[in-house]
Amino acid sequence: MAKAGNSMKKTATPAGAPAINIGISEKDRAAIAKGLSRLLADTYTLYLTTHNFHWNVTGPMFNTLHTMFMEQYTELWNAVDPIAERIRALGHVAPGSYAAFGKLSSLQDAPAEPPKAFDMVRTLVQGHEAVARTARELFPMADKVCDEPTADLLTQRLTVHEQTAWMLRALLED
Repeated sequence: MAKAGNSMKKTATPAGAPAINIGISEKDRAAIAKGLSRLLADTYTLYLTTHNFHWNVTGPMFNTLHTMFMEQYTELWNAVDPIAERIRALGHVAPGSYAAFGKLSSLQDAPAEPPKAFDMVRTLVQGHEAVARTARELFPMADKVCDEPTADLLTQRLTVHEQTAWMLRALLED
């Protein structure tokens, strides 16, 4: 228990829970949470687009793309929870509505009319690259304040998105 006059004084929130004191300032936690909220919105938007394409793909590559899109949307679905939980661990509310995601995401919504199969692939390449850019933009801030859990999460996301973009792009080469 902290003694009176201790330089590590913690203040209590109105509900009685101790204030967050993880070695990262509130200002830095807020900035990182804001960036993670953008990453969450991008990830969820890409998840939804990928799932849409899984449902609506047609053509000679149907089975290959249908299966590939399922693997990709499953991976994206499994990624949203750790991102949201990191935002919560930093003491902020994770966005969770379509309206919030629409404002935060750098990705466009899935097209109203399903595109042709290879246009789907192009769209997903661009989506994965956009999510990678969002993650990479946040990385220096997390690194600067020694936020290793966020840096690790970002590294994992960068690896997935860059590799997926490469694999999708390979389908478009002659």
